[in-house]
Amino acid sequence: MPDAWLPSYLRLGAALAQFIAVQETQGQQHIKPLHQHIAIRLVIEAGFHPDEITPHPPLLVETRGGRNMLVFNQHAQRDNEQTVLGGLKTKAVDVVVAKPHVGPIIAISVKGTGGAFRNLTNRMEEAIGDSTNLHIMYPGLVYAFLHVMKAHRVGGGGLAPNDIAINGEGEVVQAIRRYHDVLLGLAGRRFVRDDFTRYEAVCLALVNSDQAAAGSVFEPFPPADSPLSLHAFFDTIYRTYDLRFPYLAASVPSLKRLEWDEASPALTCLGSEPEMRSCLGYAPRLG
Repeated sequence: MPDAWLPSYLRLGAALAQFIAVQETQGQQHIKPLHQHIAIRLVIEAGFHPDEITPHPPLLVETRGGRNMLVFNQHAQRDNEQTVLGGLKTKAVDVVVAKPHVGPIIAISVKGTGGAFRNLTNRMEEAIGDSTNLHIMYPGLVYAFLHVMKAHRVGGGGLAPNDIAINGEGEVVQAIRRYHDVLLGLAGRRFVRDDFTRYEAVCLALVNSDQAAAGSVFEPFPPADSPLSLHAFFDTIYRTYDLRFPYLAASVPSLKRLEWDEASPALTCLGSEPEMRSCLGYAPRLG
């Protein structure tokens, strides 16, 4: 019996390795794998139906005797973006979860930067405008911003000084530290009446670019206790969604996140639950 087919970007490290490896940014081939990883994770970890997510992940749901079974299917994958109607203009968003009869409930904008780090704060106007635009139309939208950067180190070949992220002492350069502090002011929107310019969740992640560790996350920065750390990003999205939608509308069952049967073909091929956690780097949402 042939081995079960597994998506290329089931794990975060595979998507980030592609971000490091691809130099050409036209067509977003360097960042689209990360979109797919997020879409897959929103199904397996968060319990959203794959048909609610754009881009559609390579997953299908089969209901057997009231049990929700996840199945990998490479033909189900799509790479398109969702256009969301904002209060000022439409916006193509990288990853969107939309509920029938409700509209977009989660949106995640993903940005990748490979250099020119001194110019980072000059790009904040766009991020602020995007959040304001969508929250004007959808105050309840859980909107998140994920920014990944190539963690080039001093000594890398062909790098300009402005493209260095890690200095000779192994510390993150001041330009990125300042950017982190600016992003802190855009994170943490919790209630629908809060400031529209802020995002519900923001993450800043540096990705190692040296050959020995290419595609792994540079763990020392941001520190684990930072609101912008990767560890907190997805949990914040899920927690805010639950508070804002199923908690307030318990009589609407379609808003409740799904739970997957542990016998799902997409999960059993990954082994036991501890093996799944080890393989994925996150836990599936089991019933």
